[in-house]
Amino acid sequence: MLGIDPGLRICGYAAVQGGLLSTSLLEAGAIRIKTDIPLEKRLAQISEDISSLIESIQPDVLAVEKLYAHYKHPRTSILMGHARGVILLEAGRRDIRVLEYAATRIKKSLTGSGKATKQQMQKAVQSVLGLPEPPKPADVADAAAIALCCAGEMETRY
Repeated sequence: MLGIDPGLRICGYAAVQGGLLSTSLLEAGAIRIKTDIPLEKRLAQISEDISSLIESIQPDVLAVEKLYAHYKHPRTSILMGHARGVILLEAGRRDIRVLEYAATRIKKSLTGSGKATKQQMQKAVQSVLGLPEPPKPADVADAAAIALCCAGEMETRY
C-alpha cells in the first residue's frame, strides 16, 4: 500500500506491507515541490515525481486523505484538490485501486481519537512501525498514517 499526503509544497509518501498489527515500512519520504514556479508547473512536477514513485514501488493500492473544506479557508482545499487530482490521475493511468479516508478516521485508527495532534500522530506512527524516532517532516508521518489506516482496513476486510 502506498499512502500519499498531497501538498503543493511537500507530498509525503509511505509504502507499507502487511496489516495494521504486522506492518513493515518499505519506503517513506517527501517530495519537495518548487514553490517559486507557477501552479501548472508545480502540478507537472507532482505528476512526474508521483509517476516515478509509483513505477518504483508498484503498489496494489494507493491511499489518500479525503478533502476537507474548512469554511474559513476554502482556498486551501481547492488548491489541495489540484495536487490530489494529479495523484489520482497517475493512479488511474496505471489502474491502481484508490482508497480515500477522512482525516478523523485515519487519526482514530492509530490513536483512538479522531482529534489527535500532529505530534500524537508522529508518535503513533513511530510506535506502530517500530521506528527509532518519529517520521519527519509531519507530511511523511501523515502519509504513513494513511497507509497504516489502509493496511488495517484491508486486513479486517479480507
